[in-house]
Amino acid sequence: MGRMVLLAVLSGLLTAATAEAEEFSYVDLVRRLTDLERLATLPAPGDTCAQWSSYDRRSAYDAAAGKYAAWDANSDGIGCIRPEGDRIVMAEMEGPGCIWRIWSARAEQGHVQIYLDGSDEPAVDLPFAGYFNRDHKPFVYPSLVHTTGRGLNNYVPIPYQKSCRIVADKGWGRYFHFVYETFPKGTRVPTFSRDLAPDAVEALKKSDIFMTQWLGTDPAGERPGQETLTTTAIVAGGASALVADLKGPRAITAIRVVNDLGDPADTVVPALRELAIRITWDGADQAAVWAPLADFFGTAPGVNLYRSLPLGMTEQEFYALWYMPFAESARVELVNDGKATRKVTFRITHAPLARPIETLGRFHAKWHRDAFLPKEPERKIDWTLLVTRGRGRFCGVMLHVWNPRGKWWGEGDEKFYVDGEKFPSTFGTGSEDYFGYAWCTPEIFHNAYHNQTIASGNRGHISVNRWHIADDIPFQTGFEGAIEKYFPNDRPTLYAAIAYWYLAPGGEDPYGPVPVAERVDYYEAAEAIQATKVQGALEGETLKVLSKTAGQLRRQAMTGYGSTWSGEEQLWWTGAKPGDRLVLEVPAPKAGAYKLTVNLTKAIDYGIVQLSLDGKKLGEPVDLFNNGVVPTGPIALGTHTLEAGPHRLTVEIVGTNPKAKPAYMFGLDYVKLEPAE
Repeated sequence: MGRMVLLAVLSGLLTAATAEAEEFSYVDLVRRLTDLERLATLPAPGDTCAQWSSYDRRSAYDAAAGKYAAWDANSDGIGCIRPEGDRIVMAEMEGPGCIWRIWSARAEQGHVQIYLDGSDEPAVDLPFAGYFNRDHKPFVYPSLVHTTGRGLNNYVPIPYQKSCRIVADKGWGRYFHFVYETFPKGTRVPTFSRDLAPDAVEALKKSDIFMTQWLGTDPAGERPGQETLTTTAIVAGGASALVADLKGPRAITAIRVVNDLGDPADTVVPALRELAIRITWDGADQAAVWAPLADFFGTAPGVNLYRSLPLGMTEQEFYALWYMPFAESARVELVNDGKATRKVTFRITHAPLARPIETLGRFHAKWHRDAFLPKEPERKIDWTLLVTRGRGRFCGVMLHVWNPRGKWWGEGDEKFYVDGEKFPSTFGTGSEDYFGYAWCTPEIFHNAYHNQTIASGNRGHISVNRWHIADDIPFQTGFEGAIEKYFPNDRPTLYAAIAYWYLAPGGEDPYGPVPVAERVDYYEAAEAIQATKVQGALEGETLKVLSKTAGQLRRQAMTGYGSTWSGEEQLWWTGAKPGDRLVLEVPAPKAGAYKLTVNLTKAIDYGIVQLSLDGKKLGEPVDLFNNGVVPTGPIALGTHTLEAGPHRLTVEIVGTNPKAKPAYMFGLDYVKLEPAE
């Protein structure tokens, strides 16, 4: 191992000494948006990627004491470098460099100006919302500029030669990220202008078409000398099977698995966790790739259909398009840690190298749970995504969350420490923000660079991924990536992740295989949640909404307030005022007399409500004030003769208790219709 490290160091020094300063046109930078092969190149000294964001500036590192302060501070919406009158300075960078990603959760009409290369005139001067609404060229391409789960994303490159300064006028909004790369000194790049040359416009159009229509195909196209090996591995329980043994120098350019493993409700989920893919480069003692089979393709658990640039799952196949070079050999194996014999068909495409092998790292992908958590007690909120030592590039992560009790799980910031940094050069504003969405939204979304492939209403299984393609994180001596985890394991809220990165030969990858019991048996059965539901209750969060005059409705997990709500959720009505009405459909299964019961919620900011059934008032108004969040307990609302079919339950806000905070909120746990004796 010592000899390998020495060779890697000498190779790096030789590369740094002989490399000429590069020059990139704008078209070159656009090509990086889909260039998976470039990620395998080892970074030159001076190549870095970092992020300015609105994170809470109370979080700090005291170098003298060697301690982290307020590491869980969570007022992340308005942090900045400094105020300047009514404006704020969002970002300042020295060039040459390029902004690769802009994100916000709430971009409003206050202008954000980007000043480049010392100019007194901004290269971009738009309302912050204008960076994301596709009304302003060149920020008009759907694959690069889009809203997903209320998160606003812009991946159009903005290069600069000498410097970049970003300032915002009053009223710009809340929350921002600017991800930027700093190139090695001497690199030449154009200064961005919104008035792009025709070839640059054409390059953006081509990238947009590819990422809109052709995800799942190799963006490099067919390579000279390319071959595809198709093999079906039949592997008994407790055994492993050789899928491919390739001789180099070459590169694997695609791994595809035929999606024919059976009924997802029956065998697929356990099979895809019991099976693992293992890849070893150049006869190394340790595999560089080890992951449960399905997780390797960027989602968990089981099969969740999606397409992204490097990874995806379709009805026909799973695909991985990472570029995986090797010098002497590539050994691909399928490991079966289950009991049943499994049959899996692989198609592996490989091709000759287009670059010298000495300039290329080796592809790594490792799955883990709770591995290498920080030792500093003040960093206990950080959950480690990846720790590695050596030279390479961090290229992304898939995070699988098991959150059976619900409530928002992902308030935590991402933090990337590069080359021994004590304070991270990437410091985020929330887990969903890193994955490209916002405001806890549980909707499914698919994109080239970031995806939520399963969400379960933020209760149960959640799987999200983020790929760093143009905005990979280069490192020379090491990388540590973490994301904050607010809920403890014994809640339970459990994380598992697979990280993807490139590493020079001789670098340190500390991750080994994970026993099968820790892969398939660590999350509870869904029936455990169902057991908390009141028998025969119509859950408020599932009732059909017929109308509302104002406000917002959402499901709210109530697990943070105890376990006395049926199903541990309620229907939450906010933003209403006295006189507003909410009408819900309550179905009677057949004609007859029914006892009507409801369970509501009380809190300090809840209102007084009048309930009615089919236009008839149900007793007196109910005061929902309480200094603390509690259920009312079952409220009997009389016996009613009902026809079979739908009936109208009306909730009217009529006021608030003088002791209450006047927000007029309302929460409905359940409605229950019981046949009268």
